[in-house]
Amino acid sequence: MYETIQPYCSQNNVLEIGSGVGNISEFFIENKHTIFLSDIRENYKKILLEKFSHDKNIIDFQIIDLVDENFEATYAHLLGKFETVFALNVIEHIKDDNLAILNCKKLLKEKGKLVILVPAYQFLYNRFDEELYHFRRYKKKSMVQLFMNNDIKIINSFYFNALGILGWYVSGKIFRNKTLPSSQVRFYNKIIPIAKLIDFLVFKKIGLSVVVVGEK
Repeated sequence: MYETIQPYCSQNNVLEIGSGVGNISEFFIENKHTIFLSDIRENYKKILLEKFSHDKNIIDFQIIDLVDENFEATYAHLLGKFETVFALNVIEHIKDDNLAILNCKKLLKEKGKLVILVPAYQFLYNRFDEELYHFRRYKKKSMVQLFMNNDIKIINSFYFNALGILGWYVSGKIFRNKTLPSSQVRFYNKIIPIAKLIDFLVFKKIGLSVVVVGEK
């Protein structure tokens, strides 16, 4: 995922929404981005602090709730602060996704970039999504519309991981698994170069995820 979104991210002053345990954060840190980490859950903040607290490229760690009813007051010190805000597999967990996108915009400087990755295609919604508390999956058109609703200029939009559709559909729709089998995850990790080639060959017109990049 890092390689997919990195071209749209600034080198400095980046905010990650939904850092989790820092799997994507690590790539930004290794590549010397200065980054502000955040999550909505206190236990993840503790993990991030333990993992990265001594790294000079970390600006700070904070709990951020994108639909906090007092968002502007709660996060006044962060409004208009960041050159890039990105959220990977976050927005689908939020019922009011329009408000979430609006509040992401508020955190950006003028001309700052917003990078969002979400799961694609509602027909793929299955037990995996239910177990992960996803409200929905998206088409590229529907996510682009959320950006446009909030006056965010579209820079790019595309699908990602076409190869992943088959595994997600078979495991989640046909076999109705609650989680991805570890063997399937290991297999996919081994064929990532093939997955990248397939995305190139299909011109990123289909994929398990959709990525939208916008500018404030």
